[in-house]
This record gives sequence, structure tokens and C-alpha cells, in this order.
Amino acid sequence: MAQANAFEQATFGAGCFWGVEYIFEDIEGVKDAVSGYAGGNIENPTYQQVLTKVTGHAEVVQLTFDPKKITYEKILEVYFRMHDPTQTDGQGPDIGPQYRSVIMYHNNDQKIQAENFIQKLTVGKYFDKPIVTKVEALKTFYKAEDYHQNYYEQKGSKPYCHILRPSFKL
Repeated sequence: MAQANAFEQATFGAGCFWGVEYIFEDIEGVKDAVSGYAGGNIENPTYQQVLTKVTGHAEVVQLTFDPKKITYEKILEVYFRMHDPTQTDGQGPDIGPQYRSVIMYHNNDQKIQAENFIQKLTVGKYFDKPIVTKVEALKTFYKAEDYHQNYYEQKGSKPYCHILRPSFKL
């Protein structure tokens, strides 16, 4: 029997998680966007530990989405439109490996779609420099502290570091 609410998850790092979360939460079909940490070598990291750049974690946002309303490919498009995937270990003024551009796939289908999407962008020369976004298996997602969740809504402001650029003509 099919599951009534067959939501899926996707996890992305694209610099400071506050702006990433803010943009994804406004996308039709995304049920939830949660700031957190993934890709590191210690359990239950704190923000202060991740800032030291020695835990190996990236600031990421984990989405829960309805694939009947939005495809994973459309989510990939939004992801690449919101940040600079050519900047190594950082986004704008946020520098360090914790701000790296990374897609952390949940299954092999996501891995293949992410790699194919990067290939399309590369062949189409949508960016002036090579894409450095890594595609890695998600091992464990750790939710960030409560004060990081819905950060811009709490502050009553909008992100300065992430903007949604126009759609790609793929």
C-alpha cells in the first residue's frame, strides 16, 4: 500500500545556512527546511565546534519536500541559483570549509541527478569558473541549535548573502 504522505528529504550546503533555509522555505512544495550540520567527524557538533573548522562539518539545510509538487531536479535548480558554486570553501564573506558548496544525497537517484545537473551546467557554461560543488552521501544530519532555525524570520530581516538568480535555460 502506498504511503499517504510520501515526503522526501534533500540536504544542501551553500554557505551560511540562514540564507539557504530562508530561500528554500519559500519554495512551493518544500514542507520544511531545517538548518544543521553534516559531513564531519564528531557526533552532535555545536555551532562553536563547527566554527573551529576542525570537525569537518558543513553548515547544511535539510529539506522535507513533496515530490508530487516539486521535483528533485527543480530543487537542484533553486540550489544552484541561490549561491556561487564556483567558490571553494565559502560563500561571499563567509570563508571556511564549514561553508563549502555540497550536495549530500540521500539515495543513488539523488546522486545521479545531482551529478547530471552539474554536468549540464558545466557543458552549458552557466558559470565563468569551474563548479566546485561536491556530491557526497549523507551520513548523519545534526539539527543546529534552536536560535539558528528560521533565523531571518526571528530577526525580521532578509538574507544579504543569498539571492535567487533567474532560472537557467537548460
